[in-house]
Amino acid sequence: MDCDKCDDEAVMHAAYSGLHMCADHFCRSVESRTRRRVREDNLLPDDASPDDPETWLIGLSGGKDSVVLTQILHDTFAEDPRVELVALTIHEGIEGYRDESLAACRDLTEDLDVRHELVTYEEEFDLRMDDVAVEDPMDMAPCAYCGVFRRDLLSKYAAEYDADKLLTGHNLDDEAQTALMNFFEGDVEQMAKHFDASLGAFPGAADGGGDRDGTPVRVSTDGPFVPRAKPLRDVPEKEIALYAQLQDLPAHITECPHASEAYRGEIQQLLFDMEENHPGVRHSIMAGYEDLAAMAARAYRDGGGPEYGECERCGATTTRAVCRKCSLVEAVHAAD
Repeated sequence: MDCDKCDDEAVMHAAYSGLHMCADHFCRSVESRTRRRVREDNLLPDDASPDDPETWLIGLSGGKDSVVLTQILHDTFAEDPRVELVALTIHEGIEGYRDESLAACRDLTEDLDVRHELVTYEEEFDLRMDDVAVEDPMDMAPCAYCGVFRRDLLSKYAAEYDADKLLTGHNLDDEAQTALMNFFEGDVEQMAKHFDASLGAFPGAADGGGDRDGTPVRVSTDGPFVPRAKPLRDVPEKEIALYAQLQDLPAHITECPHASEAYRGEIQQLLFDMEENHPGVRHSIMAGYEDLAAMAARAYRDGGGPEYGECERCGATTTRAVCRKCSLVEAVHAAD
């Protein structure tokens, strides 16, 4: 089958659009959608300048999503003095897994000449995920511990590096799964938090705080945490994997040996089946979900946001006396 845009051989067929694309037009499509999301979400404000540039911290795991995100952002902004990229890799302490992906991170950032920082659970919390998975003092899946620890470190170092935004490689499948989980759980408050945390566009600087093109904006971006963004959230997971392969990027494409989110796995399979039978369903889910989540965000903000304070143990911003991360770290150490 030939590419619909030229006479070259097609390397992929996007069932949701009907397009057949060659390697060149496919890669351009992924890059175009990512850059469009950067524009539509107003990631780069009008008042950014070479004298006062934006610092974007990228959560770089070495997997396909974060590697593709880093590559495209570098290609887009390497010559733009208004943006500074910093890549942060978190080593959880998983034997035979994170070491290989760390090598991919180093290869990529050295090739792109992007500043690369590394932090580890062992240095930060005096624990390794391999041991946490065995001890499991709270009787939870390993992903539940790891998610809390990772979010804590991403937030901590985004603030430490004075980042303006924290960027992660979540793709269309990731976001559609989260949307369905929130729907099925009936968690409207979580929808509101999801929107304000990473889905809504940033207010445009041109008009003093409104949005530029009618896109729903975050109700507020002046909270205690560095705001997040997900520039790959319009691109399906398989297309990101194909892009990494075609561009010969040093991505480590292996599932974590402790991955065990059973509920998300069910949602993932449901979405896969739905997409097979009804191409485009992921895009439809997200289009409606973002509008509903925006309304929920406004409603919950009108009712007042949570009261934040400092964790008694580590000083992190939290709504508890002791933050969730410190509670889990203490439980793990108590089980030793």
